[in-house]
Formats: sequence, C-alpha cells, structure tokens
Amino acid sequence: MARSRYEAEHEQFRVTCREFLNREVLPHHARWEREGIVDREVWRKAGLAGLLGIGVDPEYGGGGEPDYRYPAVLSQEIMWARATAPGFVAHNDIIATYLDQRTTAEQRKRWLPGLCSGELVAAIAMSEPDAGSNVADIRTTAVRDGDSYVLNGQKTFITNGENSDVIVVAAKTAPERGAQGISLLVVERGAPGFTRGRRMEKLGWHASDTCELFFDDCRVPADNLIGKENAGLAYMMAALPRERLSIATVAVGAAERMVTDTLQYAKTREVFGRTIGSFQHTRFQLATMETELTIAQVFLDHCVAELNAGRFSVTDAAKVKWWTTELQVDIANRCLQIHGGYGYLKESPISREWANSRVQTIYGGTTEVMKELIGRSLGL
Repeated sequence: MARSRYEAEHEQFRVTCREFLNREVLPHHARWEREGIVDREVWRKAGLAGLLGIGVDPEYGGGGEPDYRYPAVLSQEIMWARATAPGFVAHNDIIATYLDQRTTAEQRKRWLPGLCSGELVAAIAMSEPDAGSNVADIRTTAVRDGDSYVLNGQKTFITNGENSDVIVVAAKTAPERGAQGISLLVVERGAPGFTRGRRMEKLGWHASDTCELFFDDCRVPADNLIGKENAGLAYMMAALPRERLSIATVAVGAAERMVTDTLQYAKTREVFGRTIGSFQHTRFQLATMETELTIAQVFLDHCVAELNAGRFSVTDAAKVKWWTTELQVDIANRCLQIHGGYGYLKESPISREWANSRVQTIYGGTTEVMKELIGRSLGL
C-alpha cells in the first residue's frame, strides 16, 4: 500500500540509503555473515553518506533532523536489502539519542562527531546473564573512587559489542536503592579493566557482532557519567519507547520483504501443473498476510507521527512492539511453509528471514513484558 506519511524528501533519502546498501553492504554481506562481524570501513563510509547521527545537531557533524521518518526509512531499506549488519539502527536510534540528549556540552564534543563520522562505533550494555527485560535486576556496580568510578560486572548479548568504541553501560551506583540506584556510564575502548568476551553465535543476525563484556575493577572517569547519578532508570525508561518503535520498524520492513518475495514465488512455483498461488489455500494465506501487514503499516505510521509530535506513550510503544514483532515471526513461518522444501534450505532467503525474525519478540522487552505493561495501563 502507499505510505502517505512519507514525503518526497523521505523518498529521496530512501534512494540514498538503497544505493549505499547496494554499493557498500551487499557485496560484502555474505563474508560478514560467515565472520560474524563487519569491516570498520563501512561505518566511516556510512558517516560520509550522511547515514549516521541523523538527529544529531549539525554542530557535531549530525544531520540535525528530528523527524523519525528518516531513520525509519533507513531501517526499512536495511530490511529490504536483507542485511543483518551493520548495526546502524542501534547506533542511530538508541545510543546516539542518549549521547545527544543527556550529555554535557563537553561530552557531546568528545563523542558525537565520531559517532556521526563513523570513526566511533556505539553500543549500549544493559542485559546481563541474570537480568534481561527487567533492568532493575542488574548486578553490575560502579563505586565512586576519587575522580573515577570502579566498575565491576558482566554484560551479555551486546550488539556492536566487538566493534564498539563507546559503550553506554548501566550499573548500580547505589545498590541499596535497587532500580532507583542505577546510573549510566560511558566506557571507552581501552579502558583499564575492560575486556570483551567471545563472539556469540546466534540463530540469526549472523553479521551483527554480538559479544559479552567484562568489567574487572574497570576505571571509568567520573566525567563519563551521563546526566545525574542514580537517574539511569529514568533515562532508560524515557528512551525505551523510541527503541521499541525502532524494533517495530524493523519488524514491518522485514515482513514487507517476506510477503513480497513469497508472492513472487507463489506466482512462479508450479505443483501439479499449476502455480501454487492458484490454489485457494495459498491465495487465502497471502491475502491474510497482506491484510495483517497493511494494519501493521498503518499503526506503525501512526506511532511514528506520535513520536514526532512528542506524544508517543510507553503503552503505545509496548503495543506496536509486541504486535509487529509477533506478526513478523508469524509471517516468516507462513512464508517458509509456502516455499516448501526450498524454504528450509539454509541458502534460501526465507530461511534466513525466519531465523532472523525470532529475536524480535525477545530483545527490547519480551512480548510477555509488553503485555504486562499494557495490562497495567488498564488498571489491572
């Protein structure tokens, strides 16, 4: 369907994104998937192309564009290209937002130009082996010692973890206060006591470098504190709606690609002397998916408009996150079934989409957590 909320300038940006991905990502993507990490050079090229720091003030090298439709277009095109890396979405939609909105002028001058140019790769470290959707359960601590914090703990499932130069780490600076004692610190590459663990092998998203991070009496300058001490939970809660909208944008983009590919396959694949699309069951499956996808697109576009207007709520973020990601998983499953045996081959694009889709209902808050948030909003 036509996406009426996107205007001519967004479509021009879409062409820029598509050309960049075709030129700088797709020729290398198979190798990156085998190696589990992307070349650093692609980050610098993305910076030159204006794809990083889209919303960051031009004073620091960013695009100065607060309209979320621009990063949404980039996410859509990454999904359309079936690219599982680079991790531009996390870099732009999550970490750059923290460093643009919650930092001092000195901190912005120190980090943002590199994030916008691609000289610095960003990551965020919240999840731990025993703390996922509930950040209040994190055990990593940061104890003030003179002009530094001494950081101890472990983080896991960190996107861009291996390539990252700037990492926003959630740690408890006042453990006795529980969730109200969390602070955000920026750990930079080479910090004493900071090490990276193994490159994690995942079901999908193979080109996205994901690893564990370890902090063993890691000294972090006090000047690397983001905002106020013990205000980290509030900062994370304020940023989560945008993060969840970003995940939903990826979900709808991926679902669009899968339905389009499966429709084409159904028109050409023959069984019993006729195309599989001519069978009523297949037609009904595709008709259902097309309708569900249209509903998801409309809701997603509404949420994007609400974010741009400053009205996007935690509850709506939970709704769009769980609905679109569960739909993505369901569409992946149905599309693979239509592809039959060919869909089960590892080399098949739909098999990779099926594997890539599964994490979407987990990170950024599981579907169960999203429904819990919505239920609480109903007074239950």
